[in-house]
Amino acid sequence: MRRRLIVVFLVPLVAILLSLGGAAAWSATRSIQQSYYTEQLGDLGYFSTSARQALRSGSPTVIDAEVERFEQVYGIDVVVFDLAGSVWAAGNRDAEVLPDEDAARVRLALSGRRADAPEPVFPWTAGDSSLVEPIFDDGDVIGAVMVSADVEAPRTEILRQLLILTIVAIVSVGLGVLLVFQLARWVLSPVRRLDEAMVAIERGEMDARVAEDTGPPELRRMTRVFNGMADEIEKVMTRQQEFALNASHELRNPLNALLLRVEHLSTGLDADWQDDVEETREEGRRMARILETLLGLARGGRADTTISAVDLAALAARRVEAWRDVAAQRSILIRSTAAGPVMSATDRTIVESALDAVIDNAVKYSPSDSVVEVGASRTDEVCLLTVRDHGPGLTREQVALATDRFWRSDDTGEAPGSGLGLAIATDLLDSIGGELRVESPDAGGLLVSLVLPDGAVR
Repeated sequence: MRRRLIVVFLVPLVAILLSLGGAAAWSATRSIQQSYYTEQLGDLGYFSTSARQALRSGSPTVIDAEVERFEQVYGIDVVVFDLAGSVWAAGNRDAEVLPDEDAARVRLALSGRRADAPEPVFPWTAGDSSLVEPIFDDGDVIGAVMVSADVEAPRTEILRQLLILTIVAIVSVGLGVLLVFQLARWVLSPVRRLDEAMVAIERGEMDARVAEDTGPPELRRMTRVFNGMADEIEKVMTRQQEFALNASHELRNPLNALLLRVEHLSTGLDADWQDDVEETREEGRRMARILETLLGLARGGRADTTISAVDLAALAARRVEAWRDVAAQRSILIRSTAAGPVMSATDRTIVESALDAVIDNAVKYSPSDSVVEVGASRTDEVCLLTVRDHGPGLTREQVALATDRFWRSDDTGEAPGSGLGLAIATDLLDSIGGELRVESPDAGGLLVSLVLPDGAVR
C-alpha cells in the first residue's frame, strides 16, 4: 500500500515539476535568442549608415578601418557588398568565398528584401549566425551589409541556464520525493500500528492498543473504533476465561469426591466388578486430564500439549468400549475396525476429547439397529482416526457447514444437541496441527476423519 500511495503522489508531482522546468527552459532559451537577434539588428543598423556613406563616396577606406576594429574587439565579422555583389569592405579576408546560404541572403538583400531571421540557436547548433541588410540611397538599393557572429556566446548562456534549471529541477524532485515519503509515512502510520496491534492480539496480547494522536482525522477515527472493538473483545475473552476457570475449578472437587467414592465402593465389591471399577477409574482420570487442559486454556489462552507415543488403534478401542453402553441404550452397535497398532506421537488427551465429540455426534444421529465403526489407519503422510455412521448423512452444501459453531441440520428434528460437537473437535485438532474432515459417502451416512500430522513412532 505504501508503494502505491507513493506512486500516486510522486508521479503527478514529478510531471508538474518537469512541465514547469521545460517551460522555464524554453522561455530562457527564447529570451537569450531574442537578445542575440536584437544585438545583431543593432549592429546592422549602425553599419548600414556607415556603408551608405562609403558607397556614396566610392571609397571603402571610410569603413575598412572601422570594420577591422569591430572584428578585433567583438569577434563579429562585417562585410559590405556593392550592387554587383562584390565585396566592398570586409574585416575577414576570407569573405570572398561565401557559403551558399549566405550568398542567397546577399542576393535577396540586393534585390531590396531583408533576409529572414536566423534559425533558433540551440546548444547543439554549430557555426555562425548571419544577417544581411540592404543599403538604400534615395529608395534605390546600392549595396548590402552582412553581420556574422559566432553562436558560442548564446550557446554557452543557454547551456548555463539549462544547467541551472536542471539542478533546480533535480533538487525540487528530490525534495518532492522526500515530502512524498514523509506524507506517505504520516498517512500510513496509523495503518501500520493497526496491523501491529492486530498481530499482537492474534498472538494473545489482548491489551494491545493503538495511539490515536497520529495520522489523518479519518484514520484517527478508525483507530478509535479499533481500540473500542479491542476493549470489547478483551472483556468478552476475560469473561470467557473467568467462566472456564471457575467452571473447571468447581468441577475438580466433585470429580475428586466421585473418585474417592469409587475407591471406597471398590473395597466392598468382589473380583467380578474389578474391570468395571478400573474402567471407572480410567474415565475419572481422563476427566481430570480434560479439566487440567481446560484450566490451562483459561489461564493462558492455550493448552500445554503433552506429546507422547500413542497407539491410535488401542485408543480407538478404549473409546469404543467407553461408548458401548451409551450406544446400546439407542440399539446401536459401536465397534472398532482397527486392524493393528497405529503408533503416533501426539497429545492423548486432545485426541481422546476430539474423538469423543465425533463419536457422540455419530451415536446421537444414527438410527436404531445401525452400526457405528471407529477405525485407525496410517498413510505415508498422516495418521487417521475415522468414525463412520449410517445415519441420514448430509448434502455437499451441508458438509461444508458441519464444523461451524451452533450449526445443525434441519433433519435433526427433536434430537438434543447444540451444534458444537464437530466445531469443538476441529478446534482441538487445530491446537496440535491436526484437521477434521467431514465426508458424505455415496452409501449414505457420514464419515468423519481425525487427521493427525506425521509424528509417528515406528
